[in-house]
Amino acid sequence: MEKYGAGSIVVAEYDPNWPVLFEQESARIKQALGPFALAVEHAGSTAVPGLPSKPIIDLLVGVRSLEEAKARVIEPIKSLGYVYMPEYVSWLPGELFFRKGPPGPWTHHVHLMEPSHDRWETLLVFRDYLRAHPEAAQAYADIKRGLAASSVDDIAAYRNGKTVFVDETTAKARAWRAQVERRVGFNSPA
Repeated sequence: MEKYGAGSIVVAEYDPNWPVLFEQESARIKQALGPFALAVEHAGSTAVPGLPSKPIIDLLVGVRSLEEAKARVIEPIKSLGYVYMPEYVSWLPGELFFRKGPPGPWTHHVHLMEPSHDRWETLLVFRDYLRAHPEAAQAYADIKRGLAASSVDDIAAYRNGKTVFVDETTAKARAWRAQVERRVGFNSPA
């Protein structure tokens, strides 16, 4: 069993301060990485207004080259209080993963990858869909609360329990985005 490092898994009510915390940390990361940070996005449940979440701000940081990032940005991110988790490469290939606040509770996660990585689009389309579809966000909240209660401190069970919902919702989100893009395309001047 993979234990959650902060004790029992807690899904907290939405905190309107989460976007502020994201903006503050995003500015710190952009300053530390300079031109290596192509983009910084607020991902994960804390990025969806009204959605209960583990109170961890997920930052999606885009870099031109993951290989270059391995050589040049790990230390600057660590200087901001993050711990680099190289063992997560088996779970998150094509990504550098950092945690802030260990041994727990964690306050921030940095997911650093190339924006061309499939996971970049997956995280953003899922976030955007939940923002636009409150009924899907509510269903996700119910699943997360139930899993937190039943998983207690087994983070793998919590994470794996969300897989079917996340996969099905991501498929819906991609279809929704394609429909929106087609609609916008039809309305634009020729």
